[in-house]
Amino acid sequence: MMEATFILGLAILVIGVLAVAFARPKTYIARLINLEIPAWGLLLIMLAYDEALAILTFVAVTAIGTFVIVRLMAWRDASC
Repeated sequence: MMEATFILGLAILVIGVLAVAFARPKTYIARLINLEIPAWGLLLIMLAYDEALAILTFVAVTAIGTFVIVRLMAWRDASC
């Protein structure tokens, strides 16, 4: 049987992915902030399995996501 943490994590992950894909203000800072939502959902999913795996995954997803969005912002500013 699935735990409540796992189900809540899946729901937050799906909502977060939709929030990043269809951000209301289409600015990069809004997408960067919205990127934290699916990271928390992934954290809750991994927390259902193991605490150490959860924190390592959260740190990795946050670091990689921030790096990609910041690089994209720099690339878009340079091309204008």
